[in-house]
Amino acid sequence: MDDTRGSGSGSGRGRERGRERWDDGLIARRAGERAPDVVADGEHEAPEEDTLPPLGGNYGGPLRTRLDALHELVGLSRTRVESAALAEAGRVLDEAAARQRLSSRHTVIALAGATGSGKSTLFNALAGVPVSETGLRRPTTSAPIALSWSEGAAGLLDRLAVPSRLRRRPLAGGAADADLQGLVLIDLPDHDSAVTAHRDQVDRVLGLVDAVIWVVDPEKYADAALHERYLRPLAGHAEVTFVVLNQIDRLGTDAADLVLDDLRRLLDEDGMALGEHGEPGATVLAVSALSGEGVPELRELVGRFVQERTAPERRLAADIDAAAVRLRPAYLADGRSGLDERAREDFADRLAIAVGAHAAGEAAERVWRRGAIRACGTPWLRLYRWYERLRAHGSTDPRLASPAEDELTARQRVEQAVRIVADEASRGLPTSWAQAVREAAARGADGLPEALDELTASMGDPAARPPRPAWWPAAVLAQVVMTLLQLFGALWLVGQIVGVVQPGLLPPVLVMIGGIVGGPFVEWACEGAVKGPARRYGQEAERRLREAAGACGRARVLDPVSAELMRYREVREQYATVVGTRPSARVVGGGRFGTTRMGATRAGVRGR
Repeated sequence: MDDTRGSGSGSGRGRERGRERWDDGLIARRAGERAPDVVADGEHEAPEEDTLPPLGGNYGGPLRTRLDALHELVGLSRTRVESAALAEAGRVLDEAAARQRLSSRHTVIALAGATGSGKSTLFNALAGVPVSETGLRRPTTSAPIALSWSEGAAGLLDRLAVPSRLRRRPLAGGAADADLQGLVLIDLPDHDSAVTAHRDQVDRVLGLVDAVIWVVDPEKYADAALHERYLRPLAGHAEVTFVVLNQIDRLGTDAADLVLDDLRRLLDEDGMALGEHGEPGATVLAVSALSGEGVPELRELVGRFVQERTAPERRLAADIDAAAVRLRPAYLADGRSGLDERAREDFADRLAIAVGAHAAGEAAERVWRRGAIRACGTPWLRLYRWYERLRAHGSTDPRLASPAEDELTARQRVEQAVRIVADEASRGLPTSWAQAVREAAARGADGLPEALDELTASMGDPAARPPRPAWWPAAVLAQVVMTLLQLFGALWLVGQIVGVVQPGLLPPVLVMIGGIVGGPFVEWACEGAVKGPARRYGQEAERRLREAAGACGRARVLDPVSAELMRYREVREQYATVVGTRPSARVVGGGRFGTTRMGATRAGVRGR
């Protein structure tokens, strides 16, 4: 038994700090803010080699990148995605931080199996000495038993909550097994035990170990409880999984081959694709713990696996894969998302209609034309129009009264414009992010009608004082000349009638006709000349009001919506980094009935 020191409190504190690290709602951009914990293990701990920096410090290459991306993804999503969806990602970050503080020279492998599968017998065969109790009584193993081939694993065992009295050493202290140096083997209770506490211990330890050896027997290898509760959910962990068919001494060679082939078929159906033709993945091996057949091959495979010292990283990478699969609905959805230029222009057009930009432009154009015609028209026509206006203003006919403006219509148009642009922006987004976009648009819409009213009032009425072009005085002077010709011709005729002027009908008549015809001609010419400037003036008034309304809507609605969409694009990029692709390094084989490694290639595709 090991001389151990310390307790699980240090690990608990480390895990709590890990949880605070990602649960603070901030993006963890600096990995060095947290001091590492050093786990003591008697006098045999190597502090220089096994003291690890904060999260991501010693995890190299793609794994560190994925961890950092997951860390940042959780921070960016804290107020957008439900906490239940982020719980698994938080657990992965906690376990990554906790495992990193512990020994990197050790690989923890759990030996799991059903009642009567010979799990404890195989455990003793690997140890070379009776360590775990075996017998007909069920369940035989009631608590996890640890077997360590080298010193310095106390911190790992504290994390697994294996008491000191259940920590063992193999025959001769394990020094003769050079290939197994660094191995920590855990004999678990039966996963199908009738005692609930035993099943809970199995589930807890399986979430903490670096790898698992599943021990099955010819009778219960197809048990639904094993495949549905464990193998199928953990199919993505194929690179750190061994499936051992025990008790083959009870079968003939042909029968053992058939059972092993059927076991491979079931694993493939579980999504745990077999590593054929040198592909990485789960190891499938047939052994007999009683007779020792296949046990040396298993020890060799486990030894090679342990000496690679990559199991913790592979386990963590598989945990990240599983977390990414659970997070997929929160970050990926079918269809295009975002606002294109057309949607923005449509939103500005709807706001322009709500503030009456087009009507204001038409009114400005009419006022401009009316002012020009009024200034350049004949006096008699202006006198008639003045009389018509006077009569209209004094009339009580309700048909001539201006209709009252319906304020609710403008407000409803603004609300409709915001609702349409929010629906357009949230189309194709996951539910949580679509809701965040709609909420951002709703917050911006609050007070938008009032802001548009104030904006319109501050800009003034473009029809109140329309500008006058430079040619207006000349046109007015020409109209005055035409009027004077009419008056001069009339006075000339009157003078002829009263005998003051010599008689001659043709000259005064021609003068009068020139004035009478010239006045309407000047008015007609001015009306034709004013169409273009009046139209441009109305269009300019409409444009200014449209741009002002669009700028107000952009600042209050489109900018917050765009910020949410940018945040979503950022988390999409982080999620893509989390999903990533990870190369597999372990390829093993051998054994009487053939061993295969099943990698993440097919299993990962199925899981995603």
